[in-house]
Amino acid sequence: MKVTELITSGAETSFSFEVLPPLKGNGIEKVFKTIDRLREFDPKYINITTHRSEYIYKEADGGLYQRVAVRTRPGTVALAAAIQHKYNITAVPHIICSGFSKAEIEYSLIDLNFLGIHDLLILRGDKAKHEARFIPEPDGHSHAIELQSQVNDFNKGFFIDGSQAVINTPFSYGVAGYPEKHDEAPNIEQDLKRLKDKVDNGADYVVTQMFFDNAKYFEFVERCREMGITVPIIPGIKPIVFASQLNVLPKVFHVDLPDALAEELAKCKDDASAKQVGVEWCTMQAKELKAKGVPSIHFYSLMATESVAQVAKAVY
Repeated sequence: MKVTELITSGAETSFSFEVLPPLKGNGIEKVFKTIDRLREFDPKYINITTHRSEYIYKEADGGLYQRVAVRTRPGTVALAAAIQHKYNITAVPHIICSGFSKAEIEYSLIDLNFLGIHDLLILRGDKAKHEARFIPEPDGHSHAIELQSQVNDFNKGFFIDGSQAVINTPFSYGVAGYPEKHDEAPNIEQDLKRLKDKVDNGADYVVTQMFFDNAKYFEFVERCREMGITVPIIPGIKPIVFASQLNVLPKVFHVDLPDALAEELAKCKDDASAKQVGVEWCTMQAKELKAKGVPSIHFYSLMATESVAQVAKAVY
């Protein structure tokens, strides 16, 4: 079943979460431990993030340095297959422009098709750490909508070299939305226009960047509907777990923290108290979202598995 079918298959607001591939050299056990902790809440799907290569400089002979590309979290496709096989839960790998050529993306699509994984989340991805602005790979994509078009062509049986193949089950996919606008967008209106373009180009649903003020999500949904975006818009939320996230999250993810949340976090003397504030705030968010009838709530669970479990227990 497609994600859109999964999240509307029951009367209640559904639950999903996100995992990261293990760091290079680590085993899969920690990912399985996260899933084992959260699967009691009946996740309809699990997202698996994808990470681009980053460049490092390694000392070579003669005192010179060699620029080398390193991926610290490979294995998205394999992890998606392992999750779907072990748990029989729909796996939704991220497919991104950042750090990948069209050919590399096509190879991933071929592998996923062979593995019976047909749900994707399509994203541009972040710029490289050494870049001042996003720069696509040679023969890569600059925007998510271009990547969508490649997937659309693949669904029709067309490869990038023009050759053809039989695709029995086409991919379905979602895209990202930003209640507080993408940080590179000149304004919210332009950001919403780009989102509508992505939906018109075939996106089945939208999942939002994390937010901590539900009013911004509801306003975002209203503006999307006024623009003619009718697909499900899944709210993405995250419980704060560290006191430092008071300053880190706004800087990294370009989101605002409501005054009430910021004031409570500022009072915290340690991470334990910040984690409790985070659970209480996220629970409040989730309960309101559920009461308003959202089709699903997606949890960003990085370093927050136990907090997500506490929130889910209170809400579901």
